[in-house]
Amino acid sequence: MKLARRIQQLPPYLFVEINRKIAEKRARGEKVISFAIGDPDIPTPPHIVEKLCQAAHVPANQRYPESEGLPELRKAIAGWYGRRFAVSLDPNKEVLPLIGSKEGIANIAMCLIDPGDTALVPDPGYPVYSIGTMFAGGTPFHMPLTEKNRFLPDFESIPDEVARKAKVLWINYPNNPTGAVAGPDFFEKVVHFARKHDIPVCHDGPYSDVAFDGYQPSSFLQAPGAKEVGIEFHSCSKTYNMTGFRIGMAVGNPELINGLMRYKSNVDSGIFQAVQLAAIEAFNGNQDNIAEHNAIYQRRRDALVSALRDLGLALTPPKASLYLWVRVPEGHTSVSFVAELLDQTAIAVTPGNGYGPSGEGYVRLSLTTPDADLFEGVERLKAWKSRVGSFNIQRSRD
Repeated sequence: MKLARRIQQLPPYLFVEINRKIAEKRARGEKVISFAIGDPDIPTPPHIVEKLCQAAHVPANQRYPESEGLPELRKAIAGWYGRRFAVSLDPNKEVLPLIGSKEGIANIAMCLIDPGDTALVPDPGYPVYSIGTMFAGGTPFHMPLTEKNRFLPDFESIPDEVARKAKVLWINYPNNPTGAVAGPDFFEKVVHFARKHDIPVCHDGPYSDVAFDGYQPSSFLQAPGAKEVGIEFHSCSKTYNMTGFRIGMAVGNPELINGLMRYKSNVDSGIFQAVQLAAIEAFNGNQDNIAEHNAIYQRRRDALVSALRDLGLALTPPKASLYLWVRVPEGHTSVSFVAELLDQTAIAVTPGNGYGPSGEGYVRLSLTTPDADLFEGVERLKAWKSRVGSFNIQRSRD
């Protein structure tokens, strides 16, 4: 028996050894505190859960759903975009519900990439951008995101021959894993670059409503001409803490939306209708929970930033997203620092090189750890500092 080459070519999972060590510690009865996964621990707002429960009892919602989603859901998504971003969307042509945005991100590659094509992907970046490209037979071209450039891609450094071959440009702000943000000026540059080289743009924007200190992230579709060149992926996962519901959306350019819908109609049967009705409740219902959740995340961010800086580690407090992007100390790689942190404090974080070559020298911490564990983790970091002192900060490689 032999698996297909696309499976054999999947990159190794760098966290295997770390997971083994975590399992060993837990088997010895040690409590491991994990900052590794970006899965909100705060419960889904009750009014959304109640709508799901009510809808699940309705027999009509228990049958096969349509791939394009309920018309009422598409209207709710368009209405939310209008209120949140002042972006006008045609719910019949420019909105497509997804079984979580990850599904759409993977599937859009099959709509845009032929064997031998190139995709421009951020480095570091969400691995699915590259994996989806590889499954479609294409080749990712990594655009380094560096501290010097505020973790924004430098389009002028992309060789002309690469830009000519590129069939999709991926961007993601607020960014995972760096926590960087981008504003209207950057998105206008993206539109200009896309027009110049005739490249469709896919913007992954699930963190637009996880923001701090009064900052309000933009949508790519707010940029003039954005709908002419691209689409935006979004999700209920982070805005409404609905990760397990598996519901998101793609919005924007009608040709790209239609292509993705045609592909989806051949490979899935849509979203459970009770979940769609819960999402309608999320988009149309009370939005106060968003600010309440962000206040919790901001408090966590501030506590972790203080403890990490006290250790001598370098980072910029993020304005948005759920992540801290931390430079490792001198003498360490991403993996070696993750291993030492786990050995010395029983704290687990994610090595930055798991997000691409330019992630080497960093680790990512998530703010989705429950308060009790997070503040216990802060105390463990303080105790570690009392034993080892402060680290020497690794100089930026930019």
